[in-house]
Amino acid sequence: MQPRRGHFLYESGYHSDLWFDLETLCRRPAMLQPYVIELASKVADFQPQVICGPLVEGSFIALMVSSELHCEFTYTIRIARSPDRLFPVEYRLPRVLSDLVYGKRVVIVNDVISAGSAVRGTFESLKVACADVAGFASLVVLGDSFPGFAAQHNIPLETNIRLPRNNLWEPENCPLCAARISLEKPGD
Repeated sequence: MQPRRGHFLYESGYHSDLWFDLETLCRRPAMLQPYVIELASKVADFQPQVICGPLVEGSFIALMVSSELHCEFTYTIRIARSPDRLFPVEYRLPRVLSDLVYGKRVVIVNDVISAGSAVRGTFESLKVACADVAGFASLVVLGDSFPGFAAQHNIPLETNIRLPRNNLWEPENCPLCAARISLEKPGD
């Protein structure tokens, strides 16, 4: 999975110069298995009863991790909100799955976390459902934005790969916008 360079609008509302086409990540699950096993071994320390992942790609990784750990699996669904703010989407646990997480230790698993809009939204939904969020985990974590969120909530974060730098800019402070470089909205 090679990153692309350019000017991209993230789901979080931030702009960046880096993009991964994650839709292709799970096309060959057997190739991911060693990485999933590594992540599952780290997640096992949290003693999860349920693994939850944001749809779409994050939930695939979460399902694979839950299978490795022989625990329950659930997911959250992306819901669009106001596009004129940072984190303009939320993620909701389907109502029928709320009882599954009530009072249980849940670990949120994702594929790649940058600003973390999908994981943040999943976290909020699980808190509303009275879950005990015991940890966050992702195959890859980019930059310091989400690790700061995890630390602020005193929830541990595990990853296989941590890339320390990821350029994230609020739209009004984006140097690529200032340079009039065309903004791409991958996934649209």
